[in-house]
Amino acid sequence: MSSITKDDLQVIKNVRTAIETCIIGKKQEVTLLLTSMIANGHVLIEDVPGTGKTMMVKALAKAIQGDFHRIQCNPDLLPTDITGVSIFHPKKEAFEFKPGPVMTNILLIDEINRATPKTQSALLEAMEERAISIDGITHPLPDPFFLLATQNPIDFEGTYVLPEAQLDRFMMKFSVGYPDAVTERQVLTMQAHEHPVNKLKPVTTVDKIADLQTKVKDVFLENSIIEYIVNVTRKTREHPAANLGASPRAAVSFMNAVKAYAFICERDYVVPDDVKFLAPFVLGHRIMFKSEARLEGVTIPSFFQSVFLEVSVPILSRK
Repeated sequence: MSSITKDDLQVIKNVRTAIETCIIGKKQEVTLLLTSMIANGHVLIEDVPGTGKTMMVKALAKAIQGDFHRIQCNPDLLPTDITGVSIFHPKKEAFEFKPGPVMTNILLIDEINRATPKTQSALLEAMEERAISIDGITHPLPDPFFLLATQNPIDFEGTYVLPEAQLDRFMMKFSVGYPDAVTERQVLTMQAHEHPVNKLKPVTTVDKIADLQTKVKDVFLENSIIEYIVNVTRKTREHPAANLGASPRAAVSFMNAVKAYAFICERDYVVPDDVKFLAPFVLGHRIMFKSEARLEGVTIPSFFQSVFLEVSVPILSRK
């Protein structure tokens, strides 16, 4: 499997199993979370409070032994509360950088859309460059750096709409959703005495995750699949329901995501179904619908159903 070994695949299996001991009934969401991490992307999880978003991230952090910081957003949060600040040291007669919580492996931004747009924009450089600039000095972030943000639905009181530039820097956006009745009973039984995340043991290290982020680049991507990704991305811009389609940055994220998803699925090559499955999660939050399309009831699933009807599916030559 090129440079990817069975041991590499076992690492991801172990991480998945560890998370699913704490967050049950959410196999697809865990898969998307791991795919984004291995693809070196960031994740936005939108859902109502209490559905397990924060616990999923905590379980991931414990499973990979990553430095973990959490920021609870509110309108009073300042950019320096995230990035850190330079403070003058009288004895040294010089400024010293006091790092903020962004200096970590896994950063959870809880309820990001309760922070003001100015504070939200402080994350742009960290998400794109894996670095922050304070007083003209650039400070690199730890490697790996994985940002996960949660947000309430935008019609909730006290929320701000995330700028398009920031949305475009999230590799994926998905929801967790309410559990079914059987799963909810299991959740109550599991947490009757103690939350399972408190008993979770590490199964790998952040160094191994960084190694996998490099190895996943060896997943084979046939030219026809690259063309498929390009055609799907471009179709989102040309679609009559779209006022704004996916950017070239989105196409790059899409390519990296499908390679990581193939790896999660224990393949060393990408197939067209990988592209179809991930498109709504990677491109959906980057689409802005026209007002008439919203009134007609166009949704992300129906939008991409229409897109894939118009884009030819490639036939792979690789056996």
